[in-house]
Amino acid sequence: MIVLTAFFKSRDWALWAYGGAFIIGLITYAKVQYIVTMNQWYNTYYTILDEPKKYGIDAFWATMFDFMKILLPYVALSMLVHYIARMYVLRWREAVTKAYVMQWLTVQVEIEGASQRIQEDIFRFARIVEGLGVDVLKSLLTLIAFTPILWGLSKGIDIPVFGQFEGSLFFCAIGITIIAMLISWFVGAKLPHLEYNNQKVEAKLRKHLVYGEDDKQNFSNVKDIMELFTGIRINYQRLYLHYGYFDLWIVMFSHTLGFTSDILLAPSLFAGTITLGIYMQVGNAFGRVYGSLTLFVNNWTTITELRSIHLRLKEFEINLKKYEV
Repeated sequence: MIVLTAFFKSRDWALWAYGGAFIIGLITYAKVQYIVTMNQWYNTYYTILDEPKKYGIDAFWATMFDFMKILLPYVALSMLVHYIARMYVLRWREAVTKAYVMQWLTVQVEIEGASQRIQEDIFRFARIVEGLGVDVLKSLLTLIAFTPILWGLSKGIDIPVFGQFEGSLFFCAIGITIIAMLISWFVGAKLPHLEYNNQKVEAKLRKHLVYGEDDKQNFSNVKDIMELFTGIRINYQRLYLHYGYFDLWIVMFSHTLGFTSDILLAPSLFAGTITLGIYMQVGNAFGRVYGSLTLFVNNWTTITELRSIHLRLKEFEINLKKYEV
């Protein structure tokens, strides 16, 4: 697709496309290392809280100081990576816009919704990539960093029903995530095409209103406008119906997510085989791995929007090639 080749296959944008991506990846990697350090801090901190008389108040203040040494660089890196990512995506949008406009100007026939594809859809694509792209990279690096940690912490953990086995917590996270993604895919299967259809009926109404700005006599008839809005209402009713049972699944999933590690660790905690510090460290590591794996489930609505944008841009590119002079 042009949305990819215009940026990643162009010499003009190579420095931004690959140099920018390398810098974003490097900063994100540094952020993940601070998260790993924070996970180790959890063990120390909650071990002190579990036995305050043994360690004393000075140990508590020392751990709080260590926390600030981790937090402040992490916050600074977060600000920096988001700024660079926004600039990166802005250049990406500029490259794609130029490529589309150059090809569109060679087309002699009117392509329905061309202005919306070039302006609005590329903007929405850039906005989603800006928000989701950095999160995906961070989740991937977090998964790589925390998998061996979670694997090591699985030793001695008695999983309900299954008992103890090597890498138990990691495999539990993988299994639960696969099931969640399959359910999300099934429940939300119709959403991208419904979003795609909504954009088409919205475009018809918007086009009619734009014409009405210049010619109210022929294009500002209330009956015609409301007939167009009826199509919008029918499409949105179908979309909201499907989002209804999808939201039901997502809300149930998100509210049970926080108790997963507690359920898995409870037998070992009550049996006294792990301390509170280990319990909190395992819970944090499990949450990091689980959170990385469930990123797509938690952002399914955003991914649905991205898939619908892909459908519209793909159709636009087909029309550009079809009517190209």
